[in-house]
Amino acid sequence: MLPHMHKAPKRHRFPVSIISHVVWLYHRFNHSYRDIQEQMAYRGIILSHETIRSWCYKYFFSLQECNQETRA
Repeated sequence: MLPHMHKAPKRHRFPVSIISHVVWLYHRFNHSYRDIQEQMAYRGIILSHETIRSWCYKYFFSLQECNQETRA
């Protein structure tokens, strides 16, 4: 989960757990946005690939900071 977020950010309808999982999937396994969209749809979560792209762009650095802190 993103370290500094405990509830859904403003103007986001999905909880932090889904946002962080999507960002993690994209950067960990190098899936395309549409592959992740299909995976989430299989789990019953309907997202557009553009939403996934914007989350990955917006929250990548937060996830990277969290990883660096745990490794140090």
